Amino acid sequence: MLKFNNDWDEVLSTLVTSELYAKIREFLKSEYSNYDVYPPMDEIFTAFKLTPFKDVKVVILGQDPYHEPGEAHGLCFSVKEGVKMPPSLNNIYKELKSDLGVDNGNKTQLDKWAKQGVLLLNTTLTVRRGQANSHKNCGWTKFTDQVIKILNGHETPIVFILWGQNARSKKAFIDGNKHLILESAHPSPLSCYNGFFGCHHFSLTNEFLVKNGLSPIDWQL
Repeated sequence: MLKFNNDWDEVLSTLVTSELYAKIREFLKSEYSNYDVYPPMDEIFTAFKLTPFKDVKVVILGQDPYHEPGEAHGLCFSVKEGVKMPPSLNNIYKELKSDLGVDNGNKTQLDKWAKQGVLLLNTTLTVRRGQANSHKNCGWTKFTDQVIKILNGHETPIVFILWGQNARSKKAFIDGNKHLILESAHPSPLSCYNGFFGCHHFSLTNEFLVKNGLSPIDWQL
């Protein structure tokens, strides 16, 4: 049985015992046995383990995990300290510095954000080495559809930050009257100049949180 060791255990109990998740598990058993797959199996659900459901204030939604060795560890856009900074994260930091003046230097592990209530989630939670979006059709997108629907029913308002087309496809499951939806191009070098730079999502997030009586995120690592 999948365990998150926080309130996600109850919140996702129906989903993780569903036929959908059973099919994903069978697929992953084969994939991890026959290919290099990221993140490591015990880190697939890091985002849920670090950010309890009751504490979620912000959801940053990416595409799928980094697909090179040693990068992905279950938080979207994050890599562990000591790993070379990925271009997407570098661009996120450029926007953060432009928006709020926050400079995170070479720090690459985003656990501090997660522990403040930022759910760092990808639309697909695993990937084959060197093959972006290779696990998109194994059931993960339907799984994360359900997660977003559950988050939409959260007691307090949430900021949903949707970067890229995969993430923006989840907009249909979010009540924009209750929650704040921020969307833009993906921070990848391939698309960052199509509206990601200058989006001011970090300051807009904190403004919304404060307006709703919630503490802002300290984006400084």
